[in-house]
Amino acid sequence: MFDSLSDKLDRVFKKVTGRGKLSEANIQDALKGVRLALLEADVNYKVVKSFVNDIRERAVGEEVLGSLTPGQQLIKIVNEKLGELMGGTHEGLRMTGRTPHSLMLVGLQGSGKTTTAAKLARYLRGQGRHPYLVPADIYRPAAVDQLKKLGADVDVAVYPTDPKQKPEQICVDALSKAGREGADLLIMDTAGRLHIDEALMSELVRIKEQVDPTEILLVADAMTGQDAVNVAQIFDQSLDITGVILSKMEGDARGGAALSIKAVTDKPIKFIGVGEKIDALEPFYPDRMASRILGMGDVLSLIEKAQGEFDQKEAKKLEQKLKKRTFDLEDFRGQLKQVKKIGSLEQILGMMPGMGQLKKLKQMKIDEKELVRVEAIINSMTKEERRSHKIINGSRRRRIARGSGTTVQDVNRLLKNFVQTKKMMERFTKKGMPDMGSFFG
Repeated sequence: MFDSLSDKLDRVFKKVTGRGKLSEANIQDALKGVRLALLEADVNYKVVKSFVNDIRERAVGEEVLGSLTPGQQLIKIVNEKLGELMGGTHEGLRMTGRTPHSLMLVGLQGSGKTTTAAKLARYLRGQGRHPYLVPADIYRPAAVDQLKKLGADVDVAVYPTDPKQKPEQICVDALSKAGREGADLLIMDTAGRLHIDEALMSELVRIKEQVDPTEILLVADAMTGQDAVNVAQIFDQSLDITGVILSKMEGDARGGAALSIKAVTDKPIKFIGVGEKIDALEPFYPDRMASRILGMGDVLSLIEKAQGEFDQKEAKKLEQKLKKRTFDLEDFRGQLKQVKKIGSLEQILGMMPGMGQLKKLKQMKIDEKELVRVEAIINSMTKEERRSHKIINGSRRRRIARGSGTTVQDVNRLLKNFVQTKKMMERFTKKGMPDMGSFFG
């Protein structure tokens, strides 16, 4: 996410940080680099021009030139302005008034609309809502069946769509049925096209008129850059969308859509899709995303993810084990399972301050299958071996390798890494590790 842009901005700011004094010429050179980086990231050129001018106005004044740390002050201004560019503050879904509320998802075919509908249902169910999914795409083959399967995967009810009905009637009937079944939220997956046409827009307008949705959310493919912004403008003109969900952000090396949509359409990005898995949907926080782009990490989002997945009692128990030095492979396996729930290793490391800028990290290809191998090796051990790794001799290692479908070298590497991890964690605890419970509740 934003790898290319982050790299280029990092190179720009390395030239100005550490200097005791900056001249106007230094600042102009830095802003030229920022401008070029944004244009190469496919950010709308008018947005870039306005953005750079705003920074220049602040940077050439006393705020930067008179600062004791002018380079850091310039980065601070860019960070603030990036956040403002993407909307400033997080805008959640509007959930006021009579229930059931209704969310209408619109967008082009291939933008990930159907998968996003299921992701959103799963997310909102976790927030205490009772969503109801509605397959309103009667044209794409297997679209209805796809949403039914996804609904079963996330344990959310799906309206039994009759493809012979008109989409607007399907949505009206589903709204009535949702109320009777105790659902407080309707998520309508509408039809898309490969290109915007009059027939599509007319159908969506009819659904809007008859259902009066609480929110109309455009699902746009972040990979398409400025095309996503153009699509947002056209959908907004016809439907007056209330927000945007950017899908496929995990593969967006540039970031033009995320940095341009709010400025061009004045409609907020409310969620971003960050992976193919059904739990890979995040609320969009402009200020946090700005920090990620500048390599400052996103600790708040990381903690929120952990709060949703980690058990506070387990966290306390782990802390006590570390203090008493009784942390074993059984505990290690439990922690691996918790980490896997939060997200991929690349996503987690990307949220940690400074990690995104480490060259070694960028060159290192993180193999998610390694976690599966590690878990398989630990599962092949007896309970006694997991509790006391020192008893695992040569013959035991061979047996464990056979049982897990790995090699003795894999087992040796796991045991070596576990010992090193245990020592590091114990060292942190000895120095005064923060109360882990405070992070998870």
